[in-house]
Amino acid sequence: MSEDIGIVVADDHEVVRAGFAALLDTQPDFTVLGTASDGAEAVLACQELKPDVVLMDVRMPGTDGIEATRQLVAGAGHVPRVLILTTFDLDEYVFDALRAGASGFLLKDATAERLFEAVRVVAAGEALLAPAVTRRLISEFTRIRPGARAAGPASVAPAAFAALTPRETEVVRLVAEGLSNPEIAARLVVTEETVKTHVSRILAKLGLRDRTQAVVAAYESGLVVPARERS
Repeated sequence: MSEDIGIVVADDHEVVRAGFAALLDTQPDFTVLGTASDGAEAVLACQELKPDVVLMDVRMPGTDGIEATRQLVAGAGHVPRVLILTTFDLDEYVFDALRAGASGFLLKDATAERLFEAVRVVAAGEALLAPAVTRRLISEFTRIRPGARAAGPASVAPAAFAALTPRETEVVRLVAEGLSNPEIAARLVVTEETVKTHVSRILAKLGLRDRTQAVVAAYESGLVVPARERS
């Protein structure tokens, strides 16, 4: 990725779309390459403009943000990171978007600083799921829809986790519980760099693209059980 972060903003509300674009353009390392008013336009814009990050609204007419995310992630060639925009932190569609391949999500009322940080984090290849959000969001949706599996980038057969070492299994469980790398390092009494190495190996072994997909896969495979379901 070049130093400049290319961005496409997709939202069906013109004022919101223009507002995000104008705000992002204030940053010297951001370039807003284009905007889209629905999912279909977003997919076409990304195919043509090849952004590093797409800010994708979930609810749009026609092709919604989830389907657009699925198409982008499944496409050949350049695949942008998708940052989902939502109004509520427990939006019923967010988990579906994460399963479809989004790298994280951001509330529309987030501060400008949080928006800028989110774009940079996702562009760098990291997942954007705050620990508290991870615990609440993933646990809630796996509880509501137990056993609900869908083919997608985060779909991993339970048997695939057998390829992980005991320490890697421990790390992926902590990731799925919402712990950050520094927190995992402190818990396991290892360096943060060691944790990063474990996470990279876990993603490679499971054929996953990022930390978000690992969280979804860990819950859907049954490796991690939401607290409310434990007996």
